[in-house]
Amino acid sequence: MAKSSKNQNLHKARDAKKDEFYTQMSDIERELKHYKSHFKDKVVYCNCDDPYESNFFKHFALSFNTLGIKKLIATCYTGSPIANKELSLFDFETAENKTTKVPHKIIINELTDENNDTAEDLQDIVISLAKNVNNTITRLNDDGDFRSKECIDLLNQADIVVTNPPFSMFREYVSQLIEYDKKFLIIGNHNAISYKEIFGFIKDNKIWLGYMHPENFVVPDNYEQREFRSWRDENGVNWRSLGNACWFTNLDILKRHEDIILYKQYAPEEYPKYDNYDAINVSKVAEIPMDYNGAMGVPITFMDKYNPEQFEIVSANDIRINEQVPFKEHGLIKDKEGAINGKPTYVRVVIKNKKI
Repeated sequence: MAKSSKNQNLHKARDAKKDEFYTQMSDIERELKHYKSHFKDKVVYCNCDDPYESNFFKHFALSFNTLGIKKLIATCYTGSPIANKELSLFDFETAENKTTKVPHKIIINELTDENNDTAEDLQDIVISLAKNVNNTITRLNDDGDFRSKECIDLLNQADIVVTNPPFSMFREYVSQLIEYDKKFLIIGNHNAISYKEIFGFIKDNKIWLGYMHPENFVVPDNYEQREFRSWRDENGVNWRSLGNACWFTNLDILKRHEDIILYKQYAPEEYPKYDNYDAINVSKVAEIPMDYNGAMGVPITFMDKYNPEQFEIVSANDIRINEQVPFKEHGLIKDKEGAINGKPTYVRVVIKNKKI
């Protein structure tokens, strides 16, 4: 890779640290229990996870045999804004690693009872990595940026990517996964649904929302966002609840095939039309009328319950009342054009009932 390209990746990786969050194990376990069948004989790659601190790596390392994983790979960026704020997973990390957090790659090919205590646990991983034979830990030659050639080569080996990527790079991160045709389960900001790139993937059924909403993260002390609850635990770790995170995936899950139960009937006085779009406004997902076959603008929280067999997502551009209404690349009803009787509304996804 050319030197300028390396520097560019490194600068972007450093910028991303402003929103690098470390996910709580309980949040990972609550979501991953719905996907167990997807991991058998698969190569799992956690490509935004410091192997010394990542609960994603820890989860898959401990579940290696239970899930029947073929191989586990974990890589991280240069440096870590949360260094030493979680208990280290390894006893043999060097002073240099702890202070500079040089990027590493861990590859797990098997989980065996290395210490002969009749249990297969993280200590067995630690011992096997120290041997550096079947399971290996090595420095990366590059900066660990997920866009570097080194990490893309690892991505090509993977079947499923599971991680918590930097929110500021979410568009680019998801686009890369789609480009390389990878299965994935990742955490992102719920507001990412309204990004034109992400909403386009959702509309085309290339990505959808998972089950849970992750609650608590370890985040850098200097993180700028104000809309969260903060506290420090007994170990001195700073935890913060973002309140707007969710899982994005393209792994098929049961909830994606469950219909939303509809009970209300359409009445014009209850469902006013938009000034600039030929669609009715639905204020709550629970109030979607069961007998209306036209376009409906529903809250963005609809995406948590979206079943593509029940509803079709359509572009708001296709239902503009005239050509003077601006074309919106994202295809959502939003901004001043989303008004009803001159009064703006919140962002709306346009849907049609496929079963009427």
